[in-house]
Amino acid sequence: MQIISSKDNEIVKHIKKLKEKKYRDQYNEYIIEGIKLIKEAIFEKQNIKQIIICDDCEKNLKLSKEEMYEIARYNCIYVTKKIFETLTEVISPQGILAILEKQDKNQEIDYNEDIIVALADIQDPGNLGTILRTLDSVGLKQILLSKNTADCYSPKVVRSTMGAIFRIKMIHCENLEETLKEIKNHKFEIVVSHLKTKNSIYDINYKNKVIVIGNEANGVEENIVKISDEKIKIPMLGKTESLNASVATGIILYEYVRQKLKIK
Repeated sequence: MQIISSKDNEIVKHIKKLKEKKYRDQYNEYIIEGIKLIKEAIFEKQNIKQIIICDDCEKNLKLSKEEMYEIARYNCIYVTKKIFETLTEVISPQGILAILEKQDKNQEIDYNEDIIVALADIQDPGNLGTILRTLDSVGLKQILLSKNTADCYSPKVVRSTMGAIFRIKMIHCENLEETLKEIKNHKFEIVVSHLKTKNSIYDINYKNKVIVIGNEANGVEENIVKISDEKIKIPMLGKTESLNASVATGIILYEYVRQKLKIK
């Protein structure tokens, strides 16, 4: 078994490149790290290009024989601990990461879902990852991402999703406003989160709706507000005027869940 120990190895250099968005886009690949994410990727039948294992850390992986056999079916590469530490983005790494192919080929919107979530320039990777995880928890399978939204394949976003990234279709919108106008032609209404409205999240029916979540600092752009059919806000009893974008999204989506369960 060959163990890579040189930082100048082409595989090592390639993995380091994938830490940057331009190279993730160029190679159509991204990195996942940790046993849980890799097991999820295998279960969800993701296209795993390579699995990189820290040779010195292998005894700490705590994998069952079945899991070891499953991982061994893939193209596994071993590196020294020193090299692995240059690749990892985790403070206490488990010693295993993988390169996956992006799943962005299908960019068609599914109009069979009750609601569609659209993110308008969400910047924080942690927020984006948590929103993807929340979507997965309520059974939604797609999300619209504006051009200036954070990269959903950045390591921090991927970690925050806890595997949800494998089940959510990311639809990238070059022009979110035009995409929303097209969606309206399919009998969906546009709903924006907005502070300047009397309507709360409890005042609308969540059926054939696009829920637009705006930028953390500036909210939803005015051009999108103008084409919206409804404005909603989360009622608050305290002095805080707004919530973290991922928290707000969770509250709205679980009102959708409440209505759906009530109907049943």
